[in-house]
Amino acid sequence: MTTVARSVKMTVHEARQRLQHERNSRLTQLSAIEDGAALADGDLATAQTAAIRRVLTEITAAEDRLTDGTYGTCQGCSTRIPVERLEILPYVSYCVSCQQRAT
Repeated sequence: MTTVARSVKMTVHEARQRLQHERNSRLTQLSAIEDGAALADGDLATAQTAAIRRVLTEITAAEDRLTDGTYGTCQGCSTRIPVERLEILPYVSYCVSCQQRAT
C-alpha cells in the first residue's frame, strides 16, 4: 500500500475555496431558517441566526487574513495553525491551545 504525504500548507486558492464553501453552506442554512421562521420556535431561530451570522463574520475576517498574509497564523501566540485544523474550520484564527484559553 502506498501512502501519500499530506501537504503541511494549504494554498491560498484552496483556502479561498474552503471559505467560499463555508460561506455558501451558512447562507443556505440562514435562508432555510428564515424561510421556516413562521413555523419555528422564535428563540431557537433567533439563536441559530445569530450563530450563523457570527460564523459569516469569522469567514470574512479569514478572507481578510488571506489578503494580508496572516491566514493560518494564530492570533494569540503567532504560531502556525495546523493545516488539519484549517481543513475542518477554515475560518479559525486561533490554535487549539489559545482557543481553549479564550473559552
